[in-house]
Amino acid sequence: MGTGQTVAVFGAYGHTGRFVVAELRARGFVPLALGRNEDRLRELAAGTDLAYRTASAGDPASLDAALAGAAAVVNAAGPFASTAAPVIEAALRAGIPYVDVAAEIEANADTFAQFSERAEAAGVAVVPAMAFFGGLGDLLVTAAMGDWTQADEAHVAYGLSSWHPTAGTLSSGTVSRDRRDGRRVRFTGGRLEYYAAEGALPTLDWDFPAPLGRRPVFGEFTMADVVTVPSHLPIPEVRTYMTTVAATDLATPGTPAPAAVDGSGRSAQTFTVDVVVRSGGTRRRIAAHGQDIYAISAPLAVEAVRRLLAGEVKATGVASAGKIFDADGFLSALSGHLTVEQHGESRVPQFA
Repeated sequence: MGTGQTVAVFGAYGHTGRFVVAELRARGFVPLALGRNEDRLRELAAGTDLAYRTASAGDPASLDAALAGAAAVVNAAGPFASTAAPVIEAALRAGIPYVDVAAEIEANADTFAQFSERAEAAGVAVVPAMAFFGGLGDLLVTAAMGDWTQADEAHVAYGLSSWHPTAGTLSSGTVSRDRRDGRRVRFTGGRLEYYAAEGALPTLDWDFPAPLGRRPVFGEFTMADVVTVPSHLPIPEVRTYMTTVAATDLATPGTPAPAAVDGSGRSAQTFTVDVVVRSGGTRRRIAAHGQDIYAISAPLAVEAVRRLLAGEVKATGVASAGKIFDADGFLSALSGHLTVEQHGESRVPQFA
């Protein structure tokens, strides 16, 4: 449990930000809501003792004032191409850990490229993509690796029952598409590769663990794991996949936003994240099951904050979840939110 320390949440009134605020309270921290819209902050705090401060990513002085007295900051305000760098800068000035829930590939790559040396020199932990996309996959790949020091391939298949996107997801997706100028992206040959491609994404059937079973997925549906996993693991091929039903939801104009089905605000969406790593003729597999990709990002981010403030880390500076934390221990700590299954090791001629 937290120790009453104050943790700032930038973008606290957004969909994921609200989950983060609630999780901080549940874990014994004191959330401090930050955002540029004072009316929405006031609405969020109505009837509670939640403290809030206005701040804008475009106003460094307001960020400095907003972070005064905070022990750490969670950035839940996308598009992260616009917010990550200013909030990281403010965290470095304040000397406090920074965590974000960015799923944007380019924004996460920018964080590693722009802040690794400075964060290391300042002794400040910066953990990007500490969320469902990027963070959970990285933890699962790291756990699956076990005693392996390298692998030939890592595959992360997302078995989402549906995907009703938030406004933030749609906005971040637009920014990423604009930055790619119509190209697709993949991690192959040990590097991010942008390439022109025509036609639909390739499809294949993926045998997810029960209860999901065999489902059609899109290949080359590239997510933030292609930044987080290779940032610390020598795996030259990192590939991600998405169930076609979820990808179709995301791409269809007018798909409604997530609707709460329980008191915590979670939607009915369920997920399975199935990870396979291969080294030579041997593969290892692990999977995680849960409910609501946005809701699960909150315990991921808050557990990261808890470990950072408790000094339970293996690295400093800019680092992904799998590098800075003990992956097995971290996943175990989420047992109230996730079901994780190790499927062991098997011999195969190749992974297809």
